[in-house]
Amino acid sequence: MQATDKAGAIRPGEEIDPNAVKAFLQENIDGLTGDMTISQFPSGFSNLTYLIDMGGRKMVLRRPPIGARVKAGHDMGREYKILQALYPVFPYCPKPLAFTENTAIIGSPFFVMEKLSGIILRKDLPKGLSFSREQAENLCRALTNLQADIHTIDVKKAGLDFIGKPAGYVQRQVEGWSNRYRKARTEDAPDCESIMAWLKDKMPEDTEHPTIVHNDYKLDNVVLDPGRPEKIIGVLDWEMATYGDPLMDLGNSLAYWVEKNDPDDMQMIRSMPTNMAGALTRQEILNYYEKRTGRSTQQFDFYYCFGLFRLAVIAQQIYYRFFHKITNNKRFAMLIFAVIGLEKTALKVIESSDL
Repeated sequence: MQATDKAGAIRPGEEIDPNAVKAFLQENIDGLTGDMTISQFPSGFSNLTYLIDMGGRKMVLRRPPIGARVKAGHDMGREYKILQALYPVFPYCPKPLAFTENTAIIGSPFFVMEKLSGIILRKDLPKGLSFSREQAENLCRALTNLQADIHTIDVKKAGLDFIGKPAGYVQRQVEGWSNRYRKARTEDAPDCESIMAWLKDKMPEDTEHPTIVHNDYKLDNVVLDPGRPEKIIGVLDWEMATYGDPLMDLGNSLAYWVEKNDPDDMQMIRSMPTNMAGALTRQEILNYYEKRTGRSTQQFDFYYCFGLFRLAVIAQQIYYRFFHKITNNKRFAMLIFAVIGLEKTALKVIESSDL
């Protein structure tokens, strides 16, 4: 059974200098000896991720995508600093090992972290792996419980104050993502103006209980125990973590959650096996989170609609790089259809909302 992410050949145009990387690692991480191999993980549309095996020690190198504006969402130094602060109080995150801003090594800043070994679920369950209905339900509850736990981390005590300012958080998110969409819009993309206007009109006041917000918390960003796959042993991709409204985090998460009975527009963007038998629905997850945390979710139409729009912006920003030939990765060509599908789903949320 191959249920873990398997690294393979490095994609053309995304190569990194192995000799330069090896020299950097030996200088900055104690005890590294032996031959080194570098391969690349095939999944994901954002940061590029490489597997480094040196003397039997497995590490992960993360760098920004080719052509990305590093300080506009791919700040390696910030993510590394977050992991440094988080790891002592939340050991589900990977252990950070080394970081550099020196672009002469591989062409961009990058950091290296310990590899978490386990199962990462992608679009469909791999051959040889199955979940009973009970296991699927338990995994969904574990996923929700861990997100609720993230929302209890003491930001100040952990030294994470630098990740953001909760005052005005929702307004900044709505305005910021709206501006990003307008800047990244291509001629074949919907304008989304009615969605942006609705979000601006319906946004709630600042929460009285801000928390750390992972901002990309989803099933394929957690690592599962190979011996007990309904158990989570790690949480990945903290690059967008900030300090704000936890319901924004949950809305972002549920925007990814495609159920078995969702329409074709949503089925097209499914990237995780959230449709398997026994998996909780979005409403069931929402109810469970509300019961688990005591937070009111009465205004959740706003948070879910925002999550859908934000996901459309992310897809559009990546598609923009393909449209303008900044990258030639053909996987990005299909993202325009994800943008269109997410816009349609967000409009349906608005049409049926009582807000």
